[in-house]
Amino acid sequence: MNEQPATRQNLMGLDQQGLEAFFLDMGEKRFRARQVMQWIHQHGVLDFDSMTNLGKALRSRLAEVAEVRAPRVILRKQSDDGTRKWLLQLDGGGAVETVFIPESDRGTLCVSSQVGCALDCSFCSTAQQGLSRNMSSAEIISQLWLVRQELLAETGDSRAISNVVLMGMGEPLLNFNQVLPALRLMLDDFAYGLSKRRVTLSTAGVVPAMDRLREECDVALAVSLHAPDDPLRDELVPINRKFPVAELMDACRRYVRDRNHKTHVTFEYVMLDGVNDQPEQARALVKLLQGVPAKVNLIPFNPFPGTVYRCSPADVIARFQDILHHHGVRTITRRTRGDDIDAACGQLVGRVNGRARRIRRASGAAGVATA
Repeated sequence: MNEQPATRQNLMGLDQQGLEAFFLDMGEKRFRARQVMQWIHQHGVLDFDSMTNLGKALRSRLAEVAEVRAPRVILRKQSDDGTRKWLLQLDGGGAVETVFIPESDRGTLCVSSQVGCALDCSFCSTAQQGLSRNMSSAEIISQLWLVRQELLAETGDSRAISNVVLMGMGEPLLNFNQVLPALRLMLDDFAYGLSKRRVTLSTAGVVPAMDRLREECDVALAVSLHAPDDPLRDELVPINRKFPVAELMDACRRYVRDRNHKTHVTFEYVMLDGVNDQPEQARALVKLLQGVPAKVNLIPFNPFPGTVYRCSPADVIARFQDILHHHGVRTITRRTRGDDIDAACGQLVGRVNGRARRIRRASGAAGVATA
């Protein structure tokens, strides 16, 4: 009898290219990849014995060298507004949060890509936890798999999730090699078959990876901007010190160049009272966005324990939006969802392991920047 390998390959996170390579290594035909993708991602099957269009011998071999495994749900919460949050236990003791936002015309799943975050954005609760580790492609796509299976069991609607946004915990482009297969699975007709305009990756501005994403996977792009100039953005989004605003905007122009005329970049702008919400800052933002097909999402700040920031008053947000509108910038003010269960933008925390928290405390005590 052949010994099982110490670690079996988790097929959950392999895109079509990865699965084809896996089956070719086994001496099988490429089409097995499409069959297994459909079983896992469309039918929700984790057990090889239930994959009935695979021969019995192949099923036995797969059980020896592979598995299909998703993280375990350790907590579920539902907001008064219908927003739902899952806390998922990962290998190694970490946990992440995933959020589903139902609306009348869509259902949006907010997916995490890292356990914690290293970028240290000053207004974000997740950033205050530090970074524990990158997530695997299997852990990333499992969030879609898990929530889809739960919603399907409840409603019978296989299309309840119409949009996926990588706006959860972490900076996706700092985990590029694991995020990319997950994105490809979201788009693949043999997996989830989502439209490329309905899968959005949000970045704080990792410019080289933005260029790489443009070449390797055509998805919608959102940029966490939050300030129209370098001095303020350096304070709010410290990665700006490495990739300043002008460099970031050039990358945005490259991202949409030579693409469909409907393609645009969504710019996210958290409204902070007395910090970035003044009329002159709105006019500076208008000037900054010239030449970029853009939509601006104004996001009311969601407080968390220990923060020094407050949300801009409603009339201040409305004035800011009016200035953008007056200058032809498409702008919406995002309605806060799920704040009663800490599922709103900037509130996701999960559980970052003790080692990461110790590193962060030690770095802070030594005066070392952790961004």
